[in-house]
Amino acid sequence: MHAARSRRGWLALAAILVGALALRLWGIAQGLPYAYNSDENAHFAPKAIAMFSGGLNPGYFANPPAFTYLLHVLYAAWFGGGAAARHALVAHPTEVFVLGRVAAALLGTLAVWLLYLVGTRLFTRAVGLLAAALEAVAFLPVFYAHLALNDVPTLAPLTLALLGAAGVLRKGRRRDYLMAGIGLGLGCATKYTAGIVVLPMLAAAACQYLDAPQVRARVAVGMALAGAAALASFLIANPYALLDFNAFHAELNHQSQLSGEAQGKLGAGHEGGVRYYLWSLTWGLGWLPALAALGGTVTVWRKEERLGWLLVPAPLLFLAFMGLQGRYFGRWLLPIFPIVCLLAAFFTLQAVEALAVRSKGWVLRGRVSRTAMIAVAAVALCAQALVYTVHSDLLLSRADTRTLTREWMVMHIPAGTKIVAEPVSPDVWASDIGHFNYATPEGARWIKYSSLRSVIAANGALVGEPGRRVGIEDYERTLSPALIGWYERQGYCWVITGSTQSGRAQAEPGAVPNAVAYYRALAQQAQVVYRVSPYSPGEGPVAFNFDWSFDYYPLAYHRPGPEMIVYRLHGGSCQSA
Repeated sequence: MHAARSRRGWLALAAILVGALALRLWGIAQGLPYAYNSDENAHFAPKAIAMFSGGLNPGYFANPPAFTYLLHVLYAAWFGGGAAARHALVAHPTEVFVLGRVAAALLGTLAVWLLYLVGTRLFTRAVGLLAAALEAVAFLPVFYAHLALNDVPTLAPLTLALLGAAGVLRKGRRRDYLMAGIGLGLGCATKYTAGIVVLPMLAAAACQYLDAPQVRARVAVGMALAGAAALASFLIANPYALLDFNAFHAELNHQSQLSGEAQGKLGAGHEGGVRYYLWSLTWGLGWLPALAALGGTVTVWRKEERLGWLLVPAPLLFLAFMGLQGRYFGRWLLPIFPIVCLLAAFFTLQAVEALAVRSKGWVLRGRVSRTAMIAVAAVALCAQALVYTVHSDLLLSRADTRTLTREWMVMHIPAGTKIVAEPVSPDVWASDIGHFNYATPEGARWIKYSSLRSVIAANGALVGEPGRRVGIEDYERTLSPALIGWYERQGYCWVITGSTQSGRAQAEPGAVPNAVAYYRALAQQAQVVYRVSPYSPGEGPVAFNFDWSFDYYPLAYHRPGPEMIVYRLHGGSCQSA
């Protein structure tokens, strides 16, 4: 009986891991050869390639470089050297970004396996399996495993640290302290907010120290070992935090200031960070798991007080700290997902056990088995996440609206034509990857107006010619109906807009009235020659949101990307164009 149960457990774990990897690889090449996510396009993979010519100093520390170094090693092995890797980024970026995304997907799957081990060590194999299944299908960990970003890779070392903390609580061996320290250091070197996992480690050590006075010296040695391992692993994965300390310290402060300021994020919600993150859990993880995790924060203390101290303070303090920042995004919650999944799985199985006891007569008569009850509970817990994750993978396997728009432009707008394209993605509209176009001064396919250079007076008039460069967050503040006439006089006869920009203005029209007037004038004065929607027929539009407008969570979406419109101007020099 025990052998059969063990075999079923291993088969269930194998199915969870295979399913987790499949969900993370499905649609892995979405958008390519253009990396439409601005963070993916600017960081990690490009930085890893740049290290072949610029040295191993990442040159920036807004994001810690552990994942960048991992990709650098991967690219060196895959391409056989720096010259081939640099050429691939320019001529064949699909291969570069797919490799980075696969690395993220594999690390995300590794995190699922480690979470199973944590659940098994702290509770039972059933809790470990259910927690792993929940993280395997949860929307946010799956969606961001499709991008070469550091959010999902961070989960692997972070969960390793959690596994070490669980070992400290249960055994208190030096290897457990060492594991916790290594995971903590590597986690922080991948994403700074992974440092939250230090709380479970401290809680586990404190429990050992208070519960068993005879091992206090061993706890002190273990904590020293964990601290040394954390520092060493952090510096190994982020050596220039020490070698270039001034730059590291300056950028760390700058990043902290950016996270704390609310200004500049036009279209961001103003409901408050804690409320936003609690809402994010209802879709990033699921309503039922979120409620189960809430129940777990209460009931875990009755199971074992030490488990409460290990698991509960970290997510609560993380929510409080992150909620006080001026900017907030759903994916910033990922560092607490492993703990939340554990609490949800524990509470669900406790509820099933309580129901089984109350329904003992039914169970004994064979009408309902405990295994069947657990299976039903697991399906209910994972159902929402699985539906939305599969939907997400389906739409990621379809062409992006920006790709379709560019294909239309290639067919209908001659090379060398002047165009205006909003910054709805990194500046890829004018590029012909791997080809130099001699019809334009810089070798691009079209002559693209620099959308981030405008000077608009308070009355909405254009002051001289566009010249002052602004940040992307201020793009909507550069818009005015006066620009349309300027476009026409200068021969910019094609204007490409996207809902991820116009949606910001529509979300806060009082903040940018000139931008609202600009879009209204554009719709009235210009001819719509091409439009493509990301929504299913009869669905949408989805109100602008800094999560859903970029991760396409609502079922109304049919393909990735914003709603794209190509306008043709006919005034001024555009009359004869």
